[in-house]
Amino acid sequence: MDQVRVAAWASDPIALAGLIEHLRSCDEIQVVPGQRRGEAAVLVFAASRVTPDVKAALRAAASETPAAIVLVAGHVEAEELPELAACHVAAVLPREAIAGDKLVKSIVAAATGRESSLRDLLGQAQSLQHAAGGAALSPREVDVLRLMAEGWDTAEIAGKLCYSERTVKNVIYGMTNRLKLRNRPHAVAYALRAGVI
Repeated sequence: MDQVRVAAWASDPIALAGLIEHLRSCDEIQVVPGQRRGEAAVLVFAASRVTPDVKAALRAAASETPAAIVLVAGHVEAEELPELAACHVAAVLPREAIAGDKLVKSIVAAATGRESSLRDLLGQAQSLQHAAGGAALSPREVDVLRLMAEGWDTAEIAGKLCYSERTVKNVIYGMTNRLKLRNRPHAVAYALRAGVI
């Protein structure tokens, strides 16, 4: 199989460097420089959110080249999908997909012309929002959840984190109430599914 020519774009230079390095490590992909993105079969865009700047970059890329776009984002609103589809976005993936093979599979699928319909993009965005549920947890909540998962009680968690017991109870109450979790085990299960612990 021929290598897929891919150009990368990211909302910040550090993310771009990491994305390019990862793409270069994949045998199925040949990375072309951003200034030559017109030669790419697929463009990979990485951003934490779909901001006006990201939309402008997507529109500019779509006007320069007919290449399919794979968007890796932390969050995408359903209302943005028609605009994304108009910009040749063929797949919407969570940021965690960069480390896995799902990104490569999506790039190969986009290069072979298997574009996603608006319904497919909606499903991808919904799974992205579900996977981003861990983003709803603060660092303090994650720390408490990690210790809860290890079996520590409220007093022990308070001692390890140098909080008062009341603070720990407030963190747990606020988190379970906000996320509509039934109890502490349900909170730990939620955090495990979200991949934060």
